[in-house]
Amino acid sequence: MSDLLTALLTAFALAIAIEGALYALFPDAMKRFMLQVLEQPDNLLRTAGLTAAIVGVAFVWLIRG
Repeated sequence: MSDLLTALLTAFALAIAIEGALYALFPDAMKRFMLQVLEQPDNLLRTAGLTAAIVGVAFVWLIRG
């Protein structure tokens, strides 16, 4: 497997592990957060998601560069 694919799969697994830990440690807070997200307009969620993706890629680029 290539180094890029290994890094991508590792990052994906780490994201799943972190999200799972948040649900296990703070279930009530996660439920409240989901309710707040459902009330947000789609364009705000798109903007937040795109911003998070760009910041994430930038961090990976800086770390691995």
